[in-house]
Amino acid sequence: MPVAINISFGTNNGSHDGDSLFETYIDSMAERWKTVIAVATGNEGSAGHHFSDRIAKDQRIDVDFATTGNIQKFYMTLWKNFVDTFTFELIAPSGRRTGEIGPITQTTTVTLDGVSTSILYRQPTHYSSGQEIFFLFESKTGYIPEGIWRLVIKGEQVTDGKFDIWLPTLEDISQNTSFSRPSVDTTLTLPSTAQNVISVGGYNASVGNVADFSGRGYTRSNVFVKPDLVAPAVGIISTRTGGGYDSFTGTSVATPFVTGAAALMMEWGIVKGNDPFLYGQRVKAFLQKGARRDFDIPYPNPVWGYGTLCLNNTMILLTEYV
Repeated sequence: MPVAINISFGTNNGSHDGDSLFETYIDSMAERWKTVIAVATGNEGSAGHHFSDRIAKDQRIDVDFATTGNIQKFYMTLWKNFVDTFTFELIAPSGRRTGEIGPITQTTTVTLDGVSTSILYRQPTHYSSGQEIFFLFESKTGYIPEGIWRLVIKGEQVTDGKFDIWLPTLEDISQNTSFSRPSVDTTLTLPSTAQNVISVGGYNASVGNVADFSGRGYTRSNVFVKPDLVAPAVGIISTRTGGGYDSFTGTSVATPFVTGAAALMMEWGIVKGNDPFLYGQRVKAFLQKGARRDFDIPYPNPVWGYGTLCLNNTMILLTEYV
């Protein structure tokens, strides 16, 4: 029997290019059987947890981010081209500094304002050609103090220069810990950046506007379009734990609309014998083609993908093509 899998989960810990170990595993599993995997793009669109810029040789860029004083531990992950060489310095709210740190020392740990700050220069792996610089902040005395931190980035040897930084998701650190100058693009969470899944953003079906929290594309290197499409994500009535019903908001409740649509399509195609090959990328393609594109804007785009889910349009198209 065919299977439709829903993943209403997301993390910012990765390259956002679809090349993490988890995502490459999901991509391979999506090709193993008559399968459709739908994944939420997360609720990071307006969270202020992504920073992006481009640096030149001998240039300095200051990246400020605020901490709220109510968390004990968090990470920050920077991704760049491995060809480029950057140095880094962290400045705590008190003004204390780590000093300039380069790639020769692969791991550096310094205590600033009672916070153990570690900088790890990681190397490309067999599944990712990008380089990650991983920053870990952990309080030694309770909570990380409230204030503005600064990451100083200097370009030493630069060929590409583009870099992206992510803080953890809202569920981990809330919206109060954020960058001072965030970017709303490439705020979709992993594993929605996997290639073979259907990445689902969210919109407010009552007013027809995209939800400001919906994770936006594209992938970090613009390798492929994400999200694939959007579904209702605001004020969705559904069952709740312990019984009864409640109203829910987020891309985690938008994704089941697409998962259910895919299941109905595969039932019609595979179980009822109308289209034995209606699974995987074929389902995604017909959902994208049948999506509604109500605004006079270019599609696909980083906000709406190919448009809003419309199973009726998709099924009409299927009957015409089969």
